[in-house]
Amino acid sequence: MPAGVKSGKINSEYLLRLKNSFLASRPLVSFEFFPPKTPEMEEKLWRSVKKLEVLRPRFVSVTYGAGGSTRERTHKTVVRILKETALKPAAHLTCIGATRAEIDAVAKEYWDAGVRHIVALRGDSPAGTAKYQPYPGGYDYASDLVSGLKKIGGFEISVAAYPETHPEALSPEADLDNLKRKIDNGATRAITQYFFDPEIFLEFLDMARKKGIKVPIVPGIIPISHFKQLVKFSAACGASIPKWVEELLGGLDDDPETHNMVAAIIAAEQCRILSEAGINEFHFYTLNRADLTYSVCHLLGVRKN
Repeated sequence: MPAGVKSGKINSEYLLRLKNSFLASRPLVSFEFFPPKTPEMEEKLWRSVKKLEVLRPRFVSVTYGAGGSTRERTHKTVVRILKETALKPAAHLTCIGATRAEIDAVAKEYWDAGVRHIVALRGDSPAGTAKYQPYPGGYDYASDLVSGLKKIGGFEISVAAYPETHPEALSPEADLDNLKRKIDNGATRAITQYFFDPEIFLEFLDMARKKGIKVPIVPGIIPISHFKQLVKFSAACGASIPKWVEELLGGLDDDPETHNMVAAIIAAEQCRILSEAGINEFHFYTLNRADLTYSVCHLLGVRKN
């Protein structure tokens, strides 16, 4: 259980320790959004973008739906961020549902629009489909996509990493080998799936370094906005939820004020522990909800001024 939470109250000693941990070095942050489906969701997204813009993130990324289902919406969102804000957008791009020529064309459109950062992913097949199969004539895996992108332009390329191993990987060793292929093919950064136990990330980082992976590996942090939703996400991606998280947040979905206070402390405590271990960059999965991520960043010393 995070040291800063006790009987639903914030421990003053914890806040002092947090203050001392972060004021010496403002951590780098980045944020992930997803493209909106409706006008109402679009309005919510842009409120979130504008609220978090003032925190001067290193970049913001925009996701790409399963089966390539959000291709046009992702492109529209990325280009609008580029044109209407001071943020540097990164576009997610996957191998799903398109030939190499079609994917290359999308990448070229991003390059021509001024987008210089791609998050290259294998991607998930549409719901209800069988085990992943490479698309005929497409890029088979993310490592192949990375190679293709390097031929198109001088993109900065981020890729995914899995501290608790990708659900479809044959073994942790095989999963690390796959990550190394992506890096060797030209990726410049890895961003991890979210996790809650800092030791999981630190052990993974140590194994990656021993494997010869030298690029930055940025921990993915998810401020928990809805516990029940988190359980569903985690079952799909293989992220474990510690018992103490369930004990702290279980039953609070109908009490948003208490829930958000506790959730912010959980995420900030993760970052504090990682910071003390020498980690100074974090990628936040916002779920298009700015307030909770903004609160966590405030605790970490990432502020408007």
